[in-house]
Amino acid sequence: MKYSIITFAWVAVASASFLACSQAQSTQPSEVPSVVLTAFQEKFPQASDIAWDKESDTEWEAEFKMDNKEMSANFSPEGKWLQTETDIKEKELPEAVKNTIKSQFIGYEIEESAQVAMPEQNEAYEVELEKGKATLEVVIDSSGKVLRQAITEDDDGQ
Repeated sequence: MKYSIITFAWVAVASASFLACSQAQSTQPSEVPSVVLTAFQEKFPQASDIAWDKESDTEWEAEFKMDNKEMSANFSPEGKWLQTETDIKEKELPEAVKNTIKSQFIGYEIEESAQVAMPEQNEAYEVELEKGKATLEVVIDSSGKVLRQAITEDDDGQ
């Protein structure tokens, strides 16, 4: 009986330690370059619930919460800030952006929207638009000018 209790206690401690380590790795994986982590912490010192993902060979993305908002920020492997997206509601989009969507993307519905900040662009908005099986990702500046657009997916997996 004495050995059963000791074994149970050891298994409980080991499980708790493993769980704590795996949770820590999911929020700041050891693969993220330290220069990227430092750049993120300097730019977003109030961030919480941080989760990292490697977007590509040239980009790291942190998803996080700050000021009660869902956000993401992208950095180069050298720690250069590339962009930040802040989730917003459709009603928060500027009228010029809504008008562009209505006139240039007839029949599309807004599924998601975010305010985007980039070093080379003062203020822009990224919207995910859907029409039937087609999904577009469109970036529009605050004056309503389309900066870029791309087909992101459809129901056929293309």
